[in-house]
Amino acid sequence: MSEHNRIDLIELPAADQSALEAARTFYETAFSWQFTDYGAYLDTADSGTTAGINAIGDDHQQRMPLAVVYVTDLEAAKARVTDAGGTILHDSYAFPGGRRFHFADPAGNELAVWSEDPDAQRA
Repeated sequence: MSEHNRIDLIELPAADQSALEAARTFYETAFSWQFTDYGAYLDTADSGTTAGINAIGDDHQQRMPLAVVYVTDLEAAKARVTDAGGTILHDSYAFPGGRRFHFADPAGNELAVWSEDPDAQRA
């Protein structure tokens, strides 16, 4: 269960579908993780926290591992991030089951913040 203001997802980037499949094979072999497949995105809870491997390759694709924070009110969180000195890198966008935005903290680290969207369709 997601908790407000807590990191509940780590995403690892994959350059393309081939890299995604190689990463899946690696983590299945090395750590026995099992994945739910969403096409260009895999996720697993077997890692100890929810983890995803992202090969979507759009303008939201990160280049480094990405910590994702869950909040109950996305717009309020975005205001708090900017008020605290964060820079919005990708404005809010929908994905199956929710909405999220990406930001950089003052040290340059990229994170994302997500909230459930009851109107969004889960894949």
